[in-house]
Amino acid sequence: MKGIKLGDKQSKYPIIQGGMGVGVSMHKLAGNVSKEGGIGIISTADIGYQEEDFDKNPMEANLRAIGKEIKMAREIAGEDKIIGVNVMVALKNYAEIVTECVKQKVDLIVSGAGIPKNLPEFVKGTKTKIAPIVSSLRCCKLIVTHWMKKYEYIPDMIVIEGPEAGGHLGFKTEELLPEINVSLEDITKDVVSYIGEVEKKTGKEIPVIAAGGIWDGKDIKRFLDLGADGVQMATRFVATNECDASDEFKNMYINAEKKDIKIINSPVGMPGRAINNEFIKKVYETKNKITKCYGCIKTCDVKTTPYCITKALINSVKGNVKEGLVFCGSNVEKIKEIVSVHDLMQELVTEL
Repeated sequence: MKGIKLGDKQSKYPIIQGGMGVGVSMHKLAGNVSKEGGIGIISTADIGYQEEDFDKNPMEANLRAIGKEIKMAREIAGEDKIIGVNVMVALKNYAEIVTECVKQKVDLIVSGAGIPKNLPEFVKGTKTKIAPIVSSLRCCKLIVTHWMKKYEYIPDMIVIEGPEAGGHLGFKTEELLPEINVSLEDITKDVVSYIGEVEKKTGKEIPVIAAGGIWDGKDIKRFLDLGADGVQMATRFVATNECDASDEFKNMYINAEKKDIKIINSPVGMPGRAINNEFIKKVYETKNKITKCYGCIKTCDVKTTPYCITKALINSVKGNVKEGLVFCGSNVEKIKEIVSVHDLMQELVTEL
């Protein structure tokens, strides 16, 4: 078993912890995943929500928190480990967030919730590596071709997020219906084959990472056997002692049943997978009154959006789950207890 190589660093295991925001995967979770041999990812979505001036100056608070979180994650993991961030393309201040992450010398930027067309321009000449999130071979080809043509830059890694992933999904709502049967396995095979051709042409190794609905070591092996270099997992890492979310948030996962999973329409302009709670039932019956705009998402229109996603995610991560949004993956009902990151990583590796 080999880890994932990025530049002059390599993880011990082929496991990446997916970025989860707001505040679910911060320095504590990401740092401990990297310490245990994986790659920990900090979510930058409203990362400064705990800063005192967040309500008045959300952008300044977010930029300030980036450096703090990366520094604390490194202190946990060690300088030789890979620490990454997830930056959503849909963020209104995408360029400023990416620029600050590079300034703080983060090892890896994973970017999705939109197509990161201009991401290479922020990292040329630095050691920071970049990985677009794709949901199809077509999307992968579009990004790779555009980056090579405009920037002469080849992706350092590709993350494929399939239809079983949690949070925002790069699919049409109808594509997420069971009878449509869009398969992460099929997308992975297509992308692995295409990236293999790109590697031959360019001489650069490009790890391909499969994500979405991956639960255990058997699942990891299945995707490694398909040619992937690793997997990204998020939902399982929520139910850990080190996850930065509140106990109330984690208990939503522990108590969830299959029937509680719902595909919602997000103010981001994409469908998302979440746990159906009182908040979701309420906001889709009557529009949630928005008293303050945090200016977080490009696509959000305060006049028409059913709720403020920033407020909804902050409420839930702090423990007010009755008035918050709780994103999850398709296997959330399998989670029955909270464990340590160390024990979870060892369980996955032993199964693998």
